[in-house]
Amino acid sequence: MPTWLNDAVFYEIYPQSFMDSNGDGIGDFQGIIDKLDYIRGLGCNAIWMNPCYDSPFQDAGYDVRDYQKAAARYGSNDDLVRLFEAVHKRDMHILLDLVPGHTSEEHEWFKLSSKAEPNEYSDRYIWTDNWFQAPEGLKHVAGESERNGVYVLNFFKCQPALNYGFLHPEQPWQKGMDDPACVATKEALKDIMRFWLDKGCDGFRVDMADSLVKNDDEKKSGTCMIWKEIRKMLDESYPEAALVSEWNRPELAIPAGFHMDFCLDWGGNCYNLLMRDLKDGVNNSFFRKDSTRSILDFFGEYLQSYEQIKKKGHYCLITGNHDTVRASYYLDVRELKLAYAFLFTMPGNPFLYYGDEIGMRYQAQLITKEGGYTRTGSRTPMQWDDTKNHGFSSADAEMLYLPVDITPNTPTVAAQEQDSESLLHMVKEILKIRGEKEDLKDNGNLELLYGKEGERAFAYCRGGLLMMCNPSGQEAVLEEKLLSGPNRSKTELLSGRTELLGAEKLFEIGSTEYADGRFTLGAQSFVIWQI
Repeated sequence: MPTWLNDAVFYEIYPQSFMDSNGDGIGDFQGIIDKLDYIRGLGCNAIWMNPCYDSPFQDAGYDVRDYQKAAARYGSNDDLVRLFEAVHKRDMHILLDLVPGHTSEEHEWFKLSSKAEPNEYSDRYIWTDNWFQAPEGLKHVAGESERNGVYVLNFFKCQPALNYGFLHPEQPWQKGMDDPACVATKEALKDIMRFWLDKGCDGFRVDMADSLVKNDDEKKSGTCMIWKEIRKMLDESYPEAALVSEWNRPELAIPAGFHMDFCLDWGGNCYNLLMRDLKDGVNNSFFRKDSTRSILDFFGEYLQSYEQIKKKGHYCLITGNHDTVRASYYLDVRELKLAYAFLFTMPGNPFLYYGDEIGMRYQAQLITKEGGYTRTGSRTPMQWDDTKNHGFSSADAEMLYLPVDITPNTPTVAAQEQDSESLLHMVKEILKIRGEKEDLKDNGNLELLYGKEGERAFAYCRGGLLMMCNPSGQEAVLEEKLLSGPNRSKTELLSGRTELLGAEKLFEIGSTEYADGRFTLGAQSFVIWQI
């Protein structure tokens, strides 16, 4: 495990929309460099940057045309290296986005693979044996190349699947994982990783990490085999390089070689239960003031994964990301504060999506941009201040990558920095505590002390820190004697007195009090006690 992951808090940057330094309407590497001190000041000491490679941008850069070349709109390879250096100068780390399952249809490998004449790259993508043979159960395209065959897709039409083989080949055109072409694909992936690690990258977030081997089994045995081999390469040559998977199955991803896996809004309900539990158009997610949910709805699923991987890897909670509708679309500011307080005091490495720290709005009305569709409204320019384009760019509005939010009272960093009650201030405060307290590192010390069906308030412990939350609109009372857990003796707070013995209230949202063995939690409150 890379040592720096012990206390890493990540900030996700969508580079197109973060900061434009040269006035062309699109964010760039220099813009990120200019804002590194802001990110560090939030309490984030690590960055995940969405794809920045050369691309035709039909899927926002997830359609890679050249893995070893930075997209010109962001800057050059040298500029990207300068970003790495600037990050490290601030004792921070940065992950690039790795797209291993497919390339752009404009990638040179695919152009060669599409030729009628056999060549070195013919089998580096997945093709059937003739133009009329559709691959059963796999997305595909026919009739667009001179080659007599149909090719398999990994996502959009523009993203042909790279060939890592089939776990159990059944057709003549299906290659086994040990086929020379499939081995060459795997080795090319390693080369891409080495290229950027040698230039100063600190690791990778891996897009669609479970999508490599086709017709894989339920446990993704073939795909896991590849990642284990890659992890061995990293452990031997780049032991401080980190991998986080877009998988949402940590019980598979962590043993396969990933250091971290995401808790996402698909493949499970954990994220949705907290943020956007929609049914018949009604949001019943846990942190809504009027929700009917118990925290057990979340922990019932979360703990199944967490218990399998704790002390082996990290299961990471997110405020949102470039693929999710912004949390502010479902939760108001007070609800967001409670949700963030919870996320940032849980195990794993938290990921804060740019703009979520100020409650940036989801712009639902936007027409799709670069394959964003419903995701487009979560990818709009960062709102720094009340100057032109909210400080994102000096370009004219029609040149911007996406339009800025011009609705009244739209949140900005500058305004919230002046407001001690703002969401931004709360994020800084809770992340400061996380950075200072060893018990909030990912060390397998999570205990749910109180949670009950039909009740909204709950309590949990991380070592010597006791967290209590009441997301409802009514006051709640918890009896100290009811707080229980497998290590109850470690969380003993009282000895029949009316004050917490040797305890300190480190953080508070709303009103929380303790007296006579009872914790009184005001409506929509959260508290951290140092025991």
